Amino acid sequence: MNLDYSEDFPYKERIYLNNASTSRMPRSSITAMSDFLTKYSELGPDSEASDSYVRERLASLRKEISELIKCRPEEVVLTQSVTDGINFVANGLKLDSNSNVVIRGSTHEHPANHYPWVRMGQKIDLRNLPIDETGYFESDSFVKTIDKNTGLVVLSHALFNTGAIISIEEIGKTLSERGIPYFVDAAQTVGCLTDVDVNKIKCNFMSFNGSKWLCGPMGMGIFYCKKDSADLIEPLQVGGESALFHENKIVHKEMPARFQAGFRNWSGVAGLEASIIYLKKIGISKIRESNIKLANLLRDELSKIRGATLYGPEEPEKRTSIVSFSIQDQDSKTLVARLEKMNMILAVRDIFTKKIVRASPHFYNTESEIHKVIDAIKKN
Repeated sequence: MNLDYSEDFPYKERIYLNNASTSRMPRSSITAMSDFLTKYSELGPDSEASDSYVRERLASLRKEISELIKCRPEEVVLTQSVTDGINFVANGLKLDSNSNVVIRGSTHEHPANHYPWVRMGQKIDLRNLPIDETGYFESDSFVKTIDKNTGLVVLSHALFNTGAIISIEEIGKTLSERGIPYFVDAAQTVGCLTDVDVNKIKCNFMSFNGSKWLCGPMGMGIFYCKKDSADLIEPLQVGGESALFHENKIVHKEMPARFQAGFRNWSGVAGLEASIIYLKKIGISKIRESNIKLANLLRDELSKIRGATLYGPEEPEKRTSIVSFSIQDQDSKTLVARLEKMNMILAVRDIFTKKIVRASPHFYNTESEIHKVIDAIKKN
Protein backbone atom coordinates (compact mmCIF):
# COMPACT_ATOMS: atom_id res chain seq x y z
CA MET A 1 0.00 0.00 0.00
CA ASN A 2 1.38 3.38 -1.06
CA LEU A 3 1.00 6.06 1.58
CA ASP A 4 0.34 9.58 0.28
CA TYR A 5 1.70 12.43 2.41
CA SER A 6 1.33 15.11 -0.25
CA GLU A 7 -1.67 16.69 1.50
CA ASP A 8 0.53 17.50 4.51
CA PHE A 9 2.57 19.91 2.35
CA PRO A 10 1.50 23.21 0.73
CA TYR A 11 1.61 22.60 -3.02
CA LYS A 12 0.09 25.38 -5.13
CA GLU A 13 -0.01 23.21 -8.25
CA ARG A 14 3.76 22.79 -8.44
CA ILE A 15 5.68 19.53 -8.72
CA TYR A 16 8.73 20.01 -6.56
CA LEU A 17 11.70 17.68 -7.16
CA ASN A 18 14.54 19.73 -5.68
CA ASN A 19 14.62 18.41 -2.11
CA ALA A 20 18.39 17.92 -2.19
CA SER A 21 18.60 21.71 -2.22
CA THR A 22 15.69 22.78 -0.01
CA SER A 23 12.64 20.73 0.87
CA ARG A 24 9.08 21.80 1.37
CA MET A 25 7.90 22.10 4.97
CA PRO A 26 4.88 20.21 6.32
CA ARG A 27 1.97 22.38 7.37
CA SER A 28 2.47 21.31 10.99
CA SER A 29 5.96 22.85 11.03
CA ILE A 30 4.77 26.12 9.53
CA THR A 31 2.06 26.21 12.18
CA ALA A 32 4.61 25.47 14.92
CA MET A 33 6.69 28.49 13.85
CA SER A 34 3.64 30.74 13.81
CA ASP A 35 2.52 29.45 17.20
CA PHE A 36 5.98 30.04 18.63
CA LEU A 37 6.08 33.66 17.45
CA THR A 38 2.62 34.30 18.84
CA LYS A 39 3.37 32.80 22.24
CA TYR A 40 6.80 34.46 22.46
CA SER A 41 5.22 37.84 21.80
CA GLU A 42 2.40 37.20 24.27
CA LEU A 43 4.84 36.22 27.02
CA GLY A 44 6.77 39.42 26.43
CA PRO A 45 10.09 39.23 24.56
CA ASP A 46 13.08 39.45 26.90
CA SER A 47 11.02 38.40 29.91
CA GLU A 48 11.77 35.60 32.34
CA ALA A 49 8.77 33.68 31.02
CA SER A 50 9.83 33.97 27.36
CA ASP A 51 13.43 33.08 28.27
CA SER A 52 12.23 29.90 29.95
CA TYR A 53 10.05 29.08 26.93
CA VAL A 54 13.00 29.48 24.55
CA ARG A 55 15.24 27.27 26.70
CA GLU A 56 12.58 24.55 26.65
CA ARG A 57 12.38 24.67 22.86
CA LEU A 58 16.17 24.57 22.48
CA ALA A 59 16.46 21.61 24.85
CA SER A 60 13.64 19.78 23.09
CA LEU A 61 15.19 20.22 19.63
CA ARG A 62 18.60 19.07 20.87
CA LYS A 63 16.96 15.96 22.31
CA GLU A 64 15.25 15.19 19.00
CA ILE A 65 18.47 15.64 17.02
CA SER A 66 20.56 13.65 19.50
CA GLU A 67 18.15 10.72 19.16
CA LEU A 68 18.30 11.04 15.38
CA ILE A 69 22.09 10.82 15.05
CA LYS A 70 22.76 8.94 18.32
CA CYS A 71 24.80 11.58 20.15
CA ARG A 72 24.46 13.50 23.44
CA PRO A 73 22.24 16.61 23.46
CA GLU A 74 25.15 18.82 24.55
CA GLU A 75 27.04 17.79 21.38
CA VAL A 76 24.40 19.46 19.18
CA VAL A 77 25.33 23.01 18.15
CA LEU A 78 22.66 25.02 16.34
CA THR A 79 23.81 27.07 13.36
CA GLN A 80 22.35 28.78 10.30
CA SER A 81 23.60 26.29 7.71
CA VAL A 82 25.85 23.38 6.78
CA THR A 83 28.40 25.97 5.71
CA ASP A 84 28.60 27.36 9.25
CA GLY A 85 29.56 23.97 10.67
CA ILE A 86 32.15 23.39 7.97
CA ASN A 87 33.74 26.76 8.66
CA PHE A 88 33.83 26.11 12.41
CA VAL A 89 36.30 23.33 11.65
CA ALA A 90 38.05 24.73 8.56
CA ASN A 91 38.83 28.05 10.27
CA GLY A 92 39.08 26.95 13.89
CA LEU A 93 40.92 23.61 13.90
CA LYS A 94 44.25 23.88 15.71
CA LEU A 95 46.91 22.48 13.38
CA ASP A 96 50.63 23.06 13.08
CA SER A 97 52.33 24.03 9.81
CA ASN A 98 53.50 20.44 9.15
CA SER A 99 49.93 19.08 9.12
CA ASN A 100 47.97 17.99 6.08
CA VAL A 101 44.24 17.78 5.45
CA VAL A 102 42.72 15.16 3.13
CA ILE A 103 39.58 15.97 1.10
CA ARG A 104 37.66 14.14 -1.61
CA GLY A 105 37.29 15.08 -5.19
CA SER A 106 38.00 18.80 -5.19
CA THR A 107 35.83 20.20 -8.02
CA HIS A 108 33.51 17.17 -7.80
CA GLU A 109 32.54 18.34 -4.30
CA HIS A 110 29.88 20.83 -3.26
CA PRO A 111 31.41 24.33 -2.99
CA ALA A 112 30.43 24.59 0.70
CA ASN A 113 32.57 21.53 1.42
CA HIS A 114 35.36 22.55 -0.92
CA TYR A 115 36.11 26.28 -0.73
CA PRO A 116 36.76 26.44 3.05
CA TRP A 117 39.33 23.65 2.76
CA VAL A 118 40.97 25.29 -0.25
CA ARG A 119 41.46 28.40 1.86
CA MET A 120 42.85 26.24 4.67
CA GLY A 121 45.23 24.79 2.06
CA GLN A 122 46.89 28.18 1.72
CA LYS A 123 48.49 27.53 5.12
CA ILE A 124 48.95 23.75 5.18
CA ASP A 125 49.23 20.79 2.81
CA LEU A 126 45.83 20.02 1.23
CA ARG A 127 45.56 16.56 -0.33
CA ASN A 128 42.87 15.46 -2.80
CA LEU A 129 41.77 11.85 -3.04
CA PRO A 130 41.68 10.71 -6.69
CA ILE A 131 38.11 9.78 -7.68
CA ASP A 132 36.21 8.17 -10.54
CA GLU A 133 33.35 9.73 -12.50
CA THR A 134 30.78 8.70 -9.89
CA GLY A 135 32.82 10.30 -7.11
CA TYR A 136 34.16 7.17 -5.43
CA PHE A 137 37.78 6.62 -4.42
CA GLU A 138 39.74 3.43 -3.84
CA SER A 139 40.44 2.41 -0.25
CA ASP A 140 44.07 1.71 -1.16
CA SER A 141 44.57 5.26 -2.43
CA PHE A 142 42.97 6.61 0.75
CA VAL A 143 45.35 4.66 2.99
CA LYS A 144 48.29 5.89 0.92
CA THR A 145 47.15 9.52 1.16
CA ILE A 146 46.95 9.76 4.96
CA ASP A 147 50.07 9.72 7.14
CA LYS A 148 51.32 10.63 10.61
CA ASN A 149 50.91 14.35 9.82
CA THR A 150 47.29 14.11 8.70
CA GLY A 151 45.39 16.50 10.95
CA LEU A 152 41.93 15.99 9.46
CA VAL A 153 40.03 13.94 6.87
CA VAL A 154 36.96 15.52 5.23
CA LEU A 155 34.25 13.55 3.44
CA SER A 156 30.68 13.99 2.30
CA HIS A 157 28.36 11.17 3.33
CA ALA A 158 26.50 11.34 0.02
CA LEU A 159 27.29 13.41 -3.04
CA PHE A 160 25.13 16.36 -4.01
CA ASN A 161 25.49 15.76 -7.76
CA THR A 162 25.28 11.98 -8.28
CA GLY A 163 23.64 10.86 -5.03
CA ALA A 164 26.41 8.31 -4.48
CA ILE A 165 26.74 7.20 -0.85
CA ILE A 166 30.31 7.04 0.49
CA SER A 167 31.33 4.21 2.83
CA ILE A 168 32.18 6.60 5.61
CA GLU A 169 31.90 4.03 8.41
CA GLU A 170 34.84 2.03 7.01
CA ILE A 171 36.89 5.22 6.77
CA GLY A 172 35.90 6.18 10.32
CA LYS A 173 37.18 2.90 11.70
CA THR A 174 40.58 3.41 10.07
CA LEU A 175 40.86 7.01 11.27
CA SER A 176 39.72 6.18 14.80
CA GLU A 177 42.43 3.52 15.08
CA ARG A 178 45.04 6.07 13.98
CA GLY A 179 43.70 8.93 16.09
CA ILE A 180 43.05 11.20 13.09
CA PRO A 181 40.17 13.70 13.44
CA TYR A 182 37.30 13.19 11.00
CA PHE A 183 34.73 15.63 9.57
CA VAL A 184 31.60 14.48 7.71
CA ASP A 185 29.26 16.63 5.63
CA ALA A 186 25.90 14.87 6.10
CA ALA A 187 23.76 17.44 4.30
CA GLN A 188 22.51 14.82 1.84
CA THR A 189 21.79 11.98 4.27
CA VAL A 190 20.28 13.04 7.62
CA GLY A 191 16.53 12.70 7.18
CA CYS A 192 16.63 10.37 4.17
CA LEU A 193 19.00 7.54 5.14
CA THR A 194 17.84 5.10 7.77
CA ASP A 195 20.86 4.97 10.05
CA VAL A 196 23.11 8.02 10.37
CA ASP A 197 24.85 7.14 13.63
CA VAL A 198 27.88 9.20 14.71
CA ASN A 199 29.05 6.31 16.89
CA LYS A 200 29.21 3.94 13.92
CA ILE A 201 30.71 6.62 11.68
CA LYS A 202 33.24 7.47 14.41
CA CYS A 203 33.45 11.09 13.28
CA ASN A 204 34.61 13.94 15.48
CA PHE A 205 32.55 16.52 13.64
CA MET A 206 29.48 16.50 11.40
CA SER A 207 27.46 19.23 9.73
CA PHE A 208 24.01 19.12 8.15
CA ASN A 209 21.01 21.39 7.83
CA GLY A 210 17.33 21.36 8.62
CA SER A 211 15.97 22.61 5.32
CA LYS A 212 16.86 19.68 3.06
CA TRP A 213 15.71 16.14 3.87
CA LEU A 214 14.55 17.08 7.38
CA CYS A 215 11.85 19.33 5.86
CA GLY A 216 12.63 22.15 8.27
CA PRO A 217 12.93 25.93 7.79
CA MET A 218 15.69 27.83 6.05
CA GLY A 219 18.31 29.29 8.37
CA MET A 220 18.62 26.18 10.55
CA GLY A 221 21.80 24.12 10.56
CA ILE A 222 23.29 21.56 12.92
CA PHE A 223 26.93 21.12 13.84
CA TYR A 224 27.75 17.94 15.74
CA CYS A 225 30.93 18.22 17.77
CA LYS A 226 32.04 15.22 19.81
CA LYS A 227 32.38 16.53 23.35
CA ASP A 228 35.97 15.39 23.84
CA SER A 229 36.93 16.96 20.47
CA ALA A 230 35.66 20.46 21.32
CA ASP A 231 39.09 21.65 22.46
CA LEU A 232 40.51 20.84 19.00
CA ILE A 233 38.66 23.89 17.66
CA GLU A 234 39.08 27.54 18.57
CA PRO A 235 35.58 29.12 18.41
CA LEU A 236 35.23 31.63 15.58
CA GLN A 237 32.89 33.87 17.55
CA VAL A 238 32.74 34.89 21.18
CA GLY A 239 29.98 36.55 23.16
CA GLY A 240 28.13 36.52 26.44
CA GLU A 241 26.28 33.35 25.46
CA SER A 242 29.47 31.42 24.69
CA ALA A 243 32.12 32.70 27.11
CA LEU A 244 32.92 34.32 30.44
CA PHE A 245 35.35 37.09 31.32
CA HIS A 246 37.40 35.71 34.19
CA GLU A 247 40.64 37.03 35.69
CA ASN A 248 41.06 39.43 32.79
CA LYS A 249 40.75 36.76 30.07
CA ILE A 250 38.07 35.06 27.98
CA VAL A 251 37.06 31.59 29.15
CA HIS A 252 34.90 29.54 26.78
CA LYS A 253 31.82 27.85 28.22
CA GLU A 254 31.15 24.14 27.94
CA MET A 255 29.39 22.55 24.97
CA PRO A 256 27.16 23.47 23.25
CA ALA A 257 27.27 27.12 24.37
CA ARG A 258 30.97 27.20 23.42
CA PHE A 259 30.10 27.55 19.72
CA GLN A 260 26.79 29.43 19.96
CA ALA A 261 27.55 33.11 20.36
CA GLY A 262 24.47 35.07 19.37
CA PHE A 263 22.21 32.33 17.93
CA ARG A 264 18.70 33.78 17.69
CA ASN A 265 16.69 31.75 15.15
CA TRP A 266 14.24 30.57 17.77
CA SER A 267 11.20 30.32 15.49
CA GLY A 268 13.39 28.13 13.25
CA VAL A 269 14.05 25.92 16.27
CA ALA A 270 10.30 25.42 16.73
CA GLY A 271 9.85 24.63 13.04
CA LEU A 272 12.70 22.13 12.85
CA GLU A 273 11.59 20.41 16.04
CA ALA A 274 8.10 19.95 14.56
CA SER A 275 9.54 18.62 11.28
CA ILE A 276 11.74 16.04 12.99
CA ILE A 277 8.83 14.85 15.14
CA TYR A 278 6.72 14.57 11.98
CA LEU A 279 9.39 12.52 10.16
CA LYS A 280 9.97 10.25 13.15
CA LYS A 281 6.26 9.42 13.31
CA ILE A 282 6.40 8.28 9.70
CA GLY A 283 9.70 6.48 10.25
CA ILE A 284 12.99 7.25 8.50
CA SER A 285 13.12 3.68 7.15
CA LYS A 286 9.73 4.16 5.46
CA ILE A 287 10.91 7.49 4.07
CA ARG A 288 14.02 5.82 2.65
CA GLU A 289 11.90 3.06 1.07
CA SER A 290 9.53 5.57 -0.50
CA ASN A 291 12.35 7.78 -1.78
CA ILE A 292 14.16 4.91 -3.49
CA LYS A 293 10.93 3.66 -5.05
CA LEU A 294 10.33 7.10 -6.58
CA ALA A 295 13.97 7.40 -7.67
CA ASN A 296 13.91 3.95 -9.29
CA LEU A 297 10.73 4.81 -11.17
CA LEU A 298 12.29 8.04 -12.41
CA ARG A 299 15.50 6.27 -13.50
CA ASP A 300 13.55 3.52 -15.26
CA GLU A 301 11.42 6.00 -17.20
CA LEU A 302 14.39 8.20 -18.10
CA SER A 303 16.28 5.18 -19.43
CA LYS A 304 13.52 4.72 -22.02
CA ILE A 305 14.10 8.19 -23.46
CA ARG A 306 16.37 8.24 -26.50
CA GLY A 307 19.59 10.12 -25.82
CA ALA A 308 19.20 10.10 -22.03
CA THR A 309 22.28 9.47 -19.88
CA LEU A 310 21.97 8.60 -16.20
CA TYR A 311 24.70 9.35 -13.65
CA GLY A 312 25.47 7.84 -10.27
CA PRO A 313 25.39 4.23 -9.05
CA GLU A 314 22.81 1.86 -10.49
CA GLU A 315 22.45 -0.09 -7.23
CA PRO A 316 19.74 1.51 -5.02
CA GLU A 317 21.67 0.76 -1.80
CA LYS A 318 24.58 2.85 -3.07
CA ARG A 319 22.62 6.06 -3.70
CA THR A 320 20.11 8.46 -2.26
CA SER A 321 16.98 9.46 -4.19
CA ILE A 322 18.99 11.94 -6.26
CA VAL A 323 18.61 11.16 -9.97
CA SER A 324 21.03 13.00 -12.24
CA PHE A 325 20.75 12.90 -16.01
CA SER A 326 21.30 14.68 -19.29
CA ILE A 327 19.49 14.44 -22.62
CA GLN A 328 21.47 14.39 -25.84
CA ASP A 329 21.20 17.62 -27.82
CA GLN A 330 19.35 19.32 -24.95
CA ASP A 331 21.02 21.97 -22.82
CA SER A 332 20.45 21.13 -19.15
CA LYS A 333 19.86 24.75 -18.11
CA THR A 334 17.33 25.23 -20.89
CA LEU A 335 15.52 22.02 -19.97
CA VAL A 336 15.26 22.98 -16.27
CA ALA A 337 14.01 26.46 -17.19
CA ARG A 338 11.40 24.97 -19.53
CA LEU A 339 10.19 22.58 -16.84
CA GLU A 340 9.86 25.42 -14.32
CA LYS A 341 7.56 27.26 -16.73
CA MET A 342 5.44 24.10 -16.55
CA ASN A 343 5.45 24.28 -12.71
CA MET A 344 8.00 21.49 -12.32
CA ILE A 345 11.05 22.30 -10.20
CA LEU A 346 14.33 20.46 -10.79
CA ALA A 347 17.90 21.78 -10.64
CA VAL A 348 21.05 22.17 -12.70
CA ARG A 349 24.23 20.85 -11.11
CA ASP A 350 27.80 20.03 -12.15
CA ILE A 351 29.67 16.76 -12.46
CA PHE A 352 33.17 18.10 -12.90
CA THR A 353 32.60 20.56 -15.79
CA LYS A 354 29.48 18.91 -17.22
CA LYS A 355 26.09 20.50 -16.59
CA ILE A 356 23.44 17.92 -15.69
CA VAL A 357 19.82 17.94 -14.51
CA ARG A 358 19.27 16.81 -10.93
CA ALA A 359 15.93 15.55 -9.64
CA SER A 360 15.61 14.73 -5.94
CA PRO A 361 12.23 13.33 -4.91
CA HIS A 362 11.23 13.03 -1.26
CA PHE A 363 8.59 10.83 0.38
CA TYR A 364 5.77 13.35 -0.10
CA ASN A 365 6.17 13.24 -3.87
CA THR A 366 3.94 10.85 -5.80
CA GLU A 367 4.35 8.42 -8.68
CA SER A 368 1.88 10.45 -10.76
CA GLU A 369 4.17 13.48 -10.38
CA ILE A 370 7.12 11.44 -11.66
CA HIS A 371 5.13 10.39 -14.74
CA LYS A 372 4.07 14.00 -15.40
CA VAL A 373 7.69 15.16 -15.28
CA ILE A 374 8.74 12.37 -17.65
CA ASP A 375 5.99 13.33 -20.09
CA ALA A 376 7.15 16.96 -19.95
CA ILE A 377 10.79 15.99 -20.59
CA LYS A 378 9.71 14.03 -23.67
CA LYS A 379 8.13 17.16 -25.17
CA ASN A 380 11.01 18.79 -27.05
